[in-house]
Amino acid sequence: MPQRNVVTYNALISSYSSIPRLGILVFQLLARLQDEGLVPNASTFTSLLQASSTLKNWTLGSVIHSLCLKNLDFSSNVRIQTSLLGMYSNCGDLDCAIKVFRCMDHKDSFAWDSLILGHIENGELRQSFHLFKSMLKTDVSPTRFTYSMLLSACSRLRDYHTGKLLHAQLIIAAVNADLPLHNALLDMYCNCGDTVMAFNIFKRIETPDSISCNSMISGYAENGDGENAMRMFVEFARRSLGKPDEYTFAAVISATSAFPSGYYGKPLHAQVAKAGLASNTYVGSTLLAMYFCNEDPESAQKIFYSASEKDLVMWTDMIAGHCRIGDTDGSLRFFHGMFRNGLDFDSFALSAVLNACAEGATLRQGEVVHCLVVKKGYGSEMSVCGNLVDMYAKNVDLRSSKLVFSLATEPDLKCWNAMLGGYGYHGQPEDAFTTFNEMINNGLEPDEVTFLSLLSTCSHCGLVSKAKLFWNCMKERGINPGLKHYSSMIALLSRAGLLEEVEEIIITQESSFGDHHHHHLLLLQVWRVLLRSCLCYGDFKVGARAAMQVLRLDTGDDSATSILLSNFYAAAGRWDSVKETRRKMKDMEIEKDPGFSWLEGMGNKTNVFSSSDVSHPQKGILEAVLQALLVIMTDAGAGEFDLTCS
Repeated sequence: MPQRNVVTYNALISSYSSIPRLGILVFQLLARLQDEGLVPNASTFTSLLQASSTLKNWTLGSVIHSLCLKNLDFSSNVRIQTSLLGMYSNCGDLDCAIKVFRCMDHKDSFAWDSLILGHIENGELRQSFHLFKSMLKTDVSPTRFTYSMLLSACSRLRDYHTGKLLHAQLIIAAVNADLPLHNALLDMYCNCGDTVMAFNIFKRIETPDSISCNSMISGYAENGDGENAMRMFVEFARRSLGKPDEYTFAAVISATSAFPSGYYGKPLHAQVAKAGLASNTYVGSTLLAMYFCNEDPESAQKIFYSASEKDLVMWTDMIAGHCRIGDTDGSLRFFHGMFRNGLDFDSFALSAVLNACAEGATLRQGEVVHCLVVKKGYGSEMSVCGNLVDMYAKNVDLRSSKLVFSLATEPDLKCWNAMLGGYGYHGQPEDAFTTFNEMINNGLEPDEVTFLSLLSTCSHCGLVSKAKLFWNCMKERGINPGLKHYSSMIALLSRAGLLEEVEEIIITQESSFGDHHHHHLLLLQVWRVLLRSCLCYGDFKVGARAAMQVLRLDTGDDSATSILLSNFYAAAGRWDSVKETRRKMKDMEIEKDPGFSWLEGMGNKTNVFSSSDVSHPQKGILEAVLQALLVIMTDAGAGEFDLTCS
């Protein structure tokens, strides 16, 4: 260019200022501008502050600030002041941002939005609400962007109450919501669990986009509503609202993973392949979880081995997935595979394999992993600490559990839960209750895992009144009991001869189960647990009513239900019902799954075998080990046993 002036320099500086890799060139252009005898103006400094913000370079930004202060016209310029506010906020210096804001003579909506956004991006979410209240006391009206930001903060905090208040304020102020604001409302309601209200908002959007649909599908997924998630996915495709991306597929696959894979999982897998996302790690991870949820490790392994690049996430998913289906040997096999392939472990991979060692009761492997945790420098990671505490507790080494817990500087909820569960696992209820009180005093909010540990402890130790106390406490805190919570209560009350009380609890809670597929399945499982207890304790009166509920809820394709009903009818002397149940089992080709046992330590691996297993390659050695155990148990006065694997 033969002749350059401030305007041409400003155009170039402005275009570079918002691009991180080019941001530093802005300051070189400033030097050239001054070398040519040109004087930077307000637009120049606005772009320079934008570049400092983009680079998150507080030092450069503060230098530009000092240059602005030398010129009184610049220091009082609203655009420059707003840019200063944004720069300090983006660099994490909220104190300076507030000072700039207070010095502003004219605080417009851009200034307020900049300060609120700065607090949200720096994690000061609650403070952003206080700023909004202050804004409402002025004559400045919040913009649609203001509401979108604050609704995003509510979504992150899962603050349903404040979110509804903001929605009400939107209506009172007659704000004409655009698509981004509608999407922010959707996201807030979905994250707070109110998918009904979210769907009402979705219906009002004239032209929803892929973000709108993804928010709804993710909301249904998080709330366990797979059927509605699938309906929304179909609606997405039917109305051609956009092309489903990896987030769409990941959300809908996750939402429907509780259903048999033939219903939704496999058809969705085919859609993923058709969309060219089969190699996407994010989607692949969700597919792995879906197949493991359906206890189909073969399909999961096909996905894993067909992946061109197996990253750390996929290896970790395979470890966690095999552990989920009870194949801890498989988990350890993939862990060793990671090691052989030279992948560097992270806290998630180590947590997954420690969980496998805990569930598989393999202390020696757990100790090896603990050494690796220390070597890799993850000893202070709270997620890993929690798994270490749990692993040692489940491997009958409570002393090591307590030691790991005591070394944690600021144990998180998972770590506290692991220690609490460890005491319960070892039959030390008073220590468990003391740990619970200490946890509350440390300001941590108990979750469903905390109460499961407490109920299990009460169940193991026969503490009926304590269990009822924790059950009521759980409901008061808004935590819905799951199958394991019910199982613990049913086991405890059954042993205390209070089966009718259990029945009353289930009937009282039945309305809270809802109509979703997984809630229906949970209710069936709870009634089955009660029926099993009635069979065990010979209460055929309550058992008959439980059997009726099981028949009402059962789809008829589950061998566990059919076998349980057959056993109950036989114990109650209802032979016609036994005959009818077995006829149905035969017609549907239902067979009883065999029970399995395992021994650790032979050849440094876990050996799994079933009753009447004559095909195991180490059958003779297994029988010898079992016979040795028989002698030890008999000497200890355990009674008469026949421990053979044939």
